[in-house]
Amino acid sequence: MSLLEIDKLSVTFEGDDGPVHAVNDLSLSINRGETLGIVGESGSGKSQTAFSIMGLLAPNGRTGGSVRFDGQEILGAKPKVLNKIRAERIAMIFQDPMTSLNPYMRIADQMTEVLTLHHGMSKRAALAESVRMLDAVKIPAAKERIRLFPHEFSGGMRQRVMIAMSLLCKPDLLIADEPTTALDVTVQAQIMDLLGDLQKDFGMATILITHDLGVVAGFCERVLVMYGGRVMEQGPTEPLFAEPTHPYTRGLLAAVPRVDDEDAAMKAIPGNPPNMAAPPQGCPFRPRCTYAGEDCRVMPPLAPFAAGRARACHRPIAEVTA
Repeated sequence: MSLLEIDKLSVTFEGDDGPVHAVNDLSLSINRGETLGIVGESGSGKSQTAFSIMGLLAPNGRTGGSVRFDGQEILGAKPKVLNKIRAERIAMIFQDPMTSLNPYMRIADQMTEVLTLHHGMSKRAALAESVRMLDAVKIPAAKERIRLFPHEFSGGMRQRVMIAMSLLCKPDLLIADEPTTALDVTVQAQIMDLLGDLQKDFGMATILITHDLGVVAGFCERVLVMYGGRVMEQGPTEPLFAEPTHPYTRGLLAAVPRVDDEDAAMKAIPGNPPNMAAPPQGCPFRPRCTYAGEDCRVMPPLAPFAAGRARACHRPIAEVTA
């Protein structure tokens, strides 16, 4: 049995101009110890998928479908149930550590609160465990620096603090939402190496949400490509990157700078992401797709075509990859 199983998930927000369909008919699963990357442009539904798993949607959001964690349905579960799962079994690293950490509380107070409230540890034991976790994420002089406030850390160090806080309860599933946003390239590499090491040490499953395909290529076993709140393509990382079969996936990869070919030009995908308050009929990528036909006015199913791989496209693979 998969650790996490999502079936036909939908996420809709009620707005002044009508409903916004952020996620539509999304299904995925992840096994224990596995790493899944979710990629796509801003507004594709990546973060809202994560928030629905965590039960952290905005008040005007509503969900449909099913989210089962270790066999237990958690979509729409009562706050008491979700709080226990979030405290003990699922953790999330948010995009911006500066806004996720309380600027008025010392790091020590923010970290020990997790252990004293949810695990009944004494303040002294919780502090010792928090220092140990800061050591694990390679924060120098952790015993002294745990007494500091968030603004006294660099962006990379704050992100390490967030990772340490998320791992305090040794979760079975870690959701990392753009964990390297706004960090320079060197620090990005350090953070991803750190996450990889910690995943091996703790044996946890990881969902990495990002727009950085390079990070996914070096970190994830499987990839799920989202656009317009839907899955366009999914499969094992290496074959998907070597031979993408959906026009959108190919467009994303063509827009990535090539360090091995200085003369290669980056090719931007024409047009803009869809307005999900008034989504296009059929395939959401249809208005931007050079292969689109009249049949694309009907949303294609996500159909398997090889071991572990699936795509949602009416065009034959040979036509797209020619």
